[in-house]
Amino acid sequence: MAAEPSVGELVKRASEQFSDLVRAELRTAQAELAQKGRRAGVGGGLLGGATAVAYVGLMALAGTGVALIALVLEVWAAALIVTGALFLIAGILALVGRAQVRRAVPPLPERAIDGMRSDFDEIREKVHR
Repeated sequence: MAAEPSVGELVKRASEQFSDLVRAELRTAQAELAQKGRRAGVGGGLLGGATAVAYVGLMALAGTGVALIALVLEVWAAALIVTGALFLIAGILALVGRAQVRRAVPPLPERAIDGMRSDFDEIREKVHR
């Protein structure tokens, strides 16, 4: 009869198996992240292409607006009206964007920091009691 493995041997085996499991999980996570990274890259490229086409479409729309208004006014006046409208839209977008950036700065996880501070304060109170 074979002798049963000692506790030390069992702990050693469990440790090796756990290490192998962790390595396998890390390899799986690496492969998954690589696949997601490739998809994100393709998606980003497609979004960039869509943005470029939309920009060209906006220029064509501006030209259409000028042509439409030019049916009633001189061409220079129509172009001036469309240009003013575009600058007005750009200004509004810039103000809204600036407000959003100001709300995001500084880029700290403030709620998490506040939560950790309250946890530390609570622990400190319990320790001092």
